[in-house]
Amino acid sequence: MPLLNRPKSLTELVTEKLRELIVDGTLALGSNLSEASIAKDLGVSRTPVREAVNRLEMEGLLRIEPQRGTFVFSLEPEELAMICDARVCLETTAMTEAISRNPETLQEALADCVAQMKTARQKADDQGYLALDTHFHQCILDHSGNRFLNDAYQTISFKMAAIRNRLGRHPDHMAKSFREHCEMLETVKNRDVEKALRILEAHIGRKEGSYWDFATGGEDSGFSLAPAV
Repeated sequence: MPLLNRPKSLTELVTEKLRELIVDGTLALGSNLSEASIAKDLGVSRTPVREAVNRLEMEGLLRIEPQRGTFVFSLEPEELAMICDARVCLETTAMTEAISRNPETLQEALADCVAQMKTARQKADDQGYLALDTHFHQCILDHSGNRFLNDAYQTISFKMAAIRNRLGRHPDHMAKSFREHCEMLETVKNRDVEKALRILEAHIGRKEGSYWDFATGGEDSGFSLAPAV
């Protein structure tokens, strides 16, 4: 029996819109959100806004502080370190399983993504490139054949996309990022799991990863993941 197509609820639409504004950087980290203002801007009642806020709090994109308000997430260095560690654990496991189980389809997906990344670079389409960066890493999880691993990854995926859109525009990071994605594709083509894991860990880990350098002062990014005080 085919599944029924149903229109999205107002709560779903508001959730998607607020998530988009957080991820793409429109809403600043640590900024205070007004449910009344959001409801007015989107032309809805406060009920779907309140429900959307609760969903985004569960995703870690918002935090609710009693008697103070609702705030976009922010990260201290130690929290970014924990996310880097979680990514290393999840993505290296996924890469190992994907190369073992689905090397051909993984290679095809990553090759297509890298080709689009190259085009985005040539067009100076930073936003498009960063979206493809997110897609590249999701492809690794999608081809791992482990839905539980993928489910765990989703708990940090939107937060990582938000971080990527804030730190990933640095020209040095962009060049390093593209080079490493190309290198990872080559290791998949060669079925070289050991080298793939070595490049991936350097790419996302806190010892060598660009996000860690830029967010903690290792590079002159002019940006912090913590809210302004």
